[in-house]
Amino acid sequence: MSIVSFAEQMLANPMLFVSALLTLGVILVNGWTDAPNAIATCVSTRAIEVRRAIIMAAVFNFLGVFIMTMINASVAMTIYNMVDFGGDARAALIALCAAMAAIVIWATAAWYFGIPTSESHALIAGLSGAAVALQNSFEGINPAEWVKVLYGIVLSTLLGFFLGFVVLKITVFLFKNQNRMKCEKFFSKAQVAGGAAMAFMHGAQDGQKFMAIFLLGAALAGGQAEASNFDVPIWLMVLCSAIMGLGTSIGGYRIIKSVGMDMVKLKPYQGFAADLSATICLLLSSLTGIPVSTTHTKTTAIMGVGAARRMSNVNWAVVKDLVLTWVCTFPGCGLLGFVIAKLFLMIFG
Repeated sequence: MSIVSFAEQMLANPMLFVSALLTLGVILVNGWTDAPNAIATCVSTRAIEVRRAIIMAAVFNFLGVFIMTMINASVAMTIYNMVDFGGDARAALIALCAAMAAIVIWATAAWYFGIPTSESHALIAGLSGAAVALQNSFEGINPAEWVKVLYGIVLSTLLGFFLGFVVLKITVFLFKNQNRMKCEKFFSKAQVAGGAAMAFMHGAQDGQKFMAIFLLGAALAGGQAEASNFDVPIWLMVLCSAIMGLGTSIGGYRIIKSVGMDMVKLKPYQGFAADLSATICLLLSSLTGIPVSTTHTKTTAIMGVGAARRMSNVNWAVVKDLVLTWVCTFPGCGLLGFVIAKLFLMIFG
């Protein structure tokens, strides 16, 4: 699908135009509210100044979307096939618009309160709620793909925490007899590289998810409600990564503060361990096609790092607020997607 043919489709189908705008809005909000998690640790340890960190994150989010999709687009396929919007392509496109609207509302509310909610889980919940509203049953959900979300929750939380704990222990062991000042300088520089790697993997994971929504909208607009496969065009990789980078450049200091400053007080070597752990976890999930939350992965890695020193190092009150938000995302955003889909179908159907 060329950019010209997609533009012609939008002109011929106003609902596709609205769907594309809403999807771009979700990508922008993702870069604005979710991507700052990638640089939270290197900013909190003062390894890099916040403005430079945001620019770095914007650049590496761009590269992550572009490069990883060229290598492996399995995460995009998982999201694309997660729900079944039924045989009526027009109604399905209306439901897709409702899902995107629900995600924007949910993510913006979370940003306002400074809570790093997961746009990935909001996307999955919003799509599922809209599909259930359209089908009037849970037949709109594909269990084979949805189970990967459950795998992702385990991977992003348990493995993130475990790797953070273990990597910090290994780091302390390897550098315990080294000069303290030299270690501080080394880890400050290593943290910048770790933040760049995290931003790259954020783009690799989340960029694919939203490109899948773009292509799903195009398929529905073309009357292909039953389409189950796709190829990601290069122009779409560039567009999505650029919008995500723009969102990140707007900044998300509230999220950086919640994740990197309030939850655990980190030193450079701890921040490096958290970034390395989260990057490994995200790389594994991207290569295996499991959609995980970059927010959950990074925050649980930070918890693991903090707990490796002392359990009291972790501000469990902040953790409780984060976990509560994570738990509420699936039912909350799913219900929002369901209600907005019913409303949109009643008005535009």
